[in-house]
Amino acid sequence: MRKIISILLILTLAIGTLVGCGNYSKPNGSESGEGTTDNGGENSNADPVDVDFSQTDADMFTERDKKAEYDASKAVTIQLNGTSATASSDSVQINGSTVIIKEEATYVISGALNGMLVVDAPDTAKLQLVLNGVDITSETSAALYILEADKAFVTLADGTTNVLSNSGSFTAIDENNIDGAVYSKQDLTFNGTGSLTVTSPAGHGIVCKDDLVFTGGTYTVNSASHGLDANDSVRIAEAALTIDAGKDAIHCENSEDAAKGFIYISGGTIKAEAEGDGIAASAYLHIEGGNFDLLVGGGAENGSKASSGNYGGFMGGGHGGMLPGGNQGFTTTTTTDSVSMKGLKAANSILISDGTFKIDSADDSIHSDVSLTINGGTFTIASGDDAVHAEDTLTVTAGKIDISESYEGLEALHIDVQGGDIKLVASDDGLNAAGGTDQSGTTGGRDGMFGGGPGGMGGDRPGGGGFGGMSGNSNGSIKISGGNLYINSSGDGLDANGTLEISGGYTVVVGPTQGDTATLDYDTSGIITGGTFIGTGAYGMAQTFSDSKQGVVAVSVSNQMAGTQITLKDKNGNTVLEHTPELNFAVVILSSPDMTKGETYTITVGTQSGEFEAS
Repeated sequence: MRKIISILLILTLAIGTLVGCGNYSKPNGSESGEGTTDNGGENSNADPVDVDFSQTDADMFTERDKKAEYDASKAVTIQLNGTSATASSDSVQINGSTVIIKEEATYVISGALNGMLVVDAPDTAKLQLVLNGVDITSETSAALYILEADKAFVTLADGTTNVLSNSGSFTAIDENNIDGAVYSKQDLTFNGTGSLTVTSPAGHGIVCKDDLVFTGGTYTVNSASHGLDANDSVRIAEAALTIDAGKDAIHCENSEDAAKGFIYISGGTIKAEAEGDGIAASAYLHIEGGNFDLLVGGGAENGSKASSGNYGGFMGGGHGGMLPGGNQGFTTTTTTDSVSMKGLKAANSILISDGTFKIDSADDSIHSDVSLTINGGTFTIASGDDAVHAEDTLTVTAGKIDISESYEGLEALHIDVQGGDIKLVASDDGLNAAGGTDQSGTTGGRDGMFGGGPGGMGGDRPGGGGFGGMSGNSNGSIKISGGNLYINSSGDGLDANGTLEISGGYTVVVGPTQGDTATLDYDTSGIITGGTFIGTGAYGMAQTFSDSKQGVVAVSVSNQMAGTQITLKDKNGNTVLEHTPELNFAVVILSSPDMTKGETYTITVGTQSGEFEAS
């Protein structure tokens, strides 16, 4: 990217030379869905559709989803006895160690079974299975298999501990590819106040080919593949889920219908360790609340610190030139590992309104192939790649985001920060509007654009030579209209492959003095019309605002040590800005609504000071 230094003023200080630089919503009450074929694939090729993020719990959950009560006096009882069982009704068929439920009713199940519990009822049946101290292990199939019904409700009886497990292999018993310890072809809801442990050493934990719902209960899922795996949707209102998965912790994918394959979470607790993604949706991801603790791919320490071959598309896809939907097949040759290891991921858009998030991921911590909006929540993030990434638009209106480690902090084609408190550390750019091809750090890109610096600059850059003959060609944008941002970046602080506009907020950029880096880096224009900006960093590729409606000073200060205080005072001696950078710096860029163009200000760096006129 081209960097331009606009010289406003040359000022000599004892410490050195200071130079001023220039809609999809499932109908309320719906309890059924069509099963989809088991795609089993690693990619979703459906085009993204419009998302209705006005959906609430009333749209996502029925009253019966939340109803864990039952009348024991009217229920059918099933007693499991090791390799056999007994039942109080002939609606239950017992074939040795296989117990088959044939009719709509409430069933209270107790005991241990080395076998299977199967639901094979009419397709209009809504059944309630009350697990009242159950331990079922299937040697070669699912412990619980919902083959046919309209919907099954699994209720965990209060105070009970329940176990559903597979012993380590799956052998076909019909035309369905049963590959989970719990396997449902129909809508499946879990509720209640008891606990359930699901163990699947050879496959998925809980599989649902329709809508998978949780409205209560405590769950521990250990699986070789996905922890939760659904086709149409995963919906969580209240539940405590602890998941250890060999692939994704929660995975929802529908390759046939772009409106399906979504995840909606409004509460509960999810603690997960996954070798693949934490929570992944082939459609959209909508989070209204909850507590999340995700360790993905071994954490940030296992990240490549650069874009990997799975950057972009839902199950590995591509960067797609930052186009909505991604999935254009872009890959790099730097890695042969195609496993996606993102914290929160969606092939369509993501909305996060609230919640507490702790995400430690080898790949992007939050990733959307389209757009991403954060309207609230508290985030503690460590990422081996981008902390927060959207292929198209990334919007932050509120929330507290603390990024302790990342390759790039926030990245999207368009970044729009309207509010919130953001603190980030990035090994490359802090905010990157990555339109087109970012050639950061490559010879012949922005490294090869200059034949020397502008004449009369002073310092250690030679005069004359002018600018190189290459300019940016991108439509990316960064807009900051509110919020508090603190950016500690080893690359560029704000890197807009297109336009940069600051109209509000309080932004601090702390950058390094070495390498091909700059506090500000934009292609087309960099405008400040409001808000406070304090930036420090390298001198060699420095760039200041191209236009402003308030006072701006951009000053070269030679090389200063981290911890050197910077103070800006007006002509009456009042302190306008004060800052102590935590990294070494050679350039200072300051702007505030309290600064006026044409007025004289005094800048003090350490023990030395000088006067200058704001541009």
